[in-house]
Amino acid sequence: MDTITINEKEYKVEDLTNEQKYFVSQLQDLNTKQSNLQFQLDQIQAAKTVFGNTLSQLLEPQEEETEQ
Repeated sequence: MDTITINEKEYKVEDLTNEQKYFVSQLQDLNTKQSNLQFQLDQIQAAKTVFGNTLSQLLEPQEEETEQ
């Protein structure tokens, strides 16, 4: 049986009005979107770190090879 907890009180979804169910659905969808966006943000932050580190390495002065 599906339930939802609001303000520390548990409600049966089947007992809610259609309007209340609509808002439950909206909140569930927003939670899903938030999770997906956080996943994407984690990927972006990781990529930025890699690109920043690579750029830093490319900007370091190249050591000249000594002639023997």
